Amino acid sequence: MLDSLLVPTAIVALAEIGDKTQLLALILAARFRKPWPIIAGIVAATLANHAAAGAVGAWFGSFFSDAVLHWVLAASFTATALWTLVPDKMDDDEASTSRKFGPFLTTLIAFFLAEIGDKTQVATVMLAAQYPELWLVIIGTTLGMLIANVPVVLAGNFAADKLPLTLIRRLAASAFFILAIVAVYKAMQSSGWI
Repeated sequence: MLDSLLVPTAIVALAEIGDKTQLLALILAARFRKPWPIIAGIVAATLANHAAAGAVGAWFGSFFSDAVLHWVLAASFTATALWTLVPDKMDDDEASTSRKFGPFLTTLIAFFLAEIGDKTQVATVMLAAQYPELWLVIIGTTLGMLIANVPVVLAGNFAADKLPLTLIRRLAASAFFILAIVAVYKAMQSSGWI
């Protein structure tokens, strides 16, 4: 049961380093200089986005046999591992939310939109399909987002400039590859091959 919380937390925390939403957190912190409403916006946006993604993952997982689901997860984790190795860049339209909404609402809207189709959202779908405790997965992926983004909001440019992003991307990709290998092993077990 603890795996449903700890694995998603670790995976998303690693995958989020250098991601466009982390760059967005940096931009919002520099623009508003009010960390707590920004952090609250990140929490609200991530919970909403990852709850939807988790529901899709749990629903998706209910349609397939264990063997098929594990083969799909293995392929998805492998693709996400490769995607994680590619540095993320901030899109101009995601950073251009107006000041008129204030730090909380601007962060809520910008983070929710930035997470749509992002690798951490895709990871949430896959993790929710794999683990039966949906709410623990959602809490774990949200904690992972906070672990990666709160220090950036609090420390501004200092933290982001000092992190070894290439190494962190490689560690995140390695974690996704390990999950892919575990999924292949479980698929082979479910198929009766081992």
